[in-house]
Amino acid sequence: MNYSGNLFVVAAPSGSGKSTLVKALMEVDAGVVPSISHTTREPRGHEKDGREYFFVDDAEFQRMIDAGQFLEWAQVHGHRYGTSRQTIETCIQTGCDVVLEIDWQGALQIRKLFAAAILIFVLPPSLDELRARLQCRGEDAPEVIDQRMVNARKELAQVHYFDYVIINTIFERALFDLKAIVHAQRLRYATQKLVNANTFATLHIN
Repeated sequence: MNYSGNLFVVAAPSGSGKSTLVKALMEVDAGVVPSISHTTREPRGHEKDGREYFFVDDAEFQRMIDAGQFLEWAQVHGHRYGTSRQTIETCIQTGCDVVLEIDWQGALQIRKLFAAAILIFVLPPSLDELRARLQCRGEDAPEVIDQRMVNARKELAQVHYFDYVIINTIFERALFDLKAIVHAQRLRYATQKLVNANTFATLHIN
C-alpha cells in the first residue's frame, strides 16, 4: 500500500542519545510527528502518560496483544513496549512523517509489515563513552548499567540490518545527519508523486 507520509524507525542502545536526537528533530521540523508507544515500565523523572509513553500494566498490555492492536511489541530490559498499528497507519495515510523510537527487534518487525519503512541506527562513538553517558544520566543503579552494557553489545551486532547509521559523537553533527535522511526521503520519486500529484499530472508524468 502506498502512503504519502514516511515512517522513520530509530533504534540504538540505551544511552546513545536517540531520544534527544528525535526530540531535537521534531523541534526544528514540524512535519515530523512522534509515535507514542505503550510500555509496562514505570515513568521516569518528568515523563507523563500520553506524552513520552502510554504507561499500562501487564494485564492491559496483554489484552492489547490478544486484540491484535500492536504493530510490533518486544520485551526490553524486563519491560514490554508496543506500537499501536492504528496510530501509525492513520498518520502516514494522511501525509504525516512519523518517527518511531524502538529497539532493534521492533524495527525488524516493522520492516516486515512496512517495506518502505526507513530504519536508522544511532551508534555511540565507543563503549566507554556509552557507559559514561549512562552513568551521567543518574537514573540507573550500577548493576542496571552493567546489564545495559551487556545488552548494548548484542544490539550493536544488529546494525547491518538498518538503512542508515548515525554516529553520535558530536550532537549537532548527528542531528544534521538525521535531518538529511528525513529530507532526502521526502524527495524520493514515490513520495513526490503522491504528495505532488497535480504537478505530475500537469507535466504528463505517469
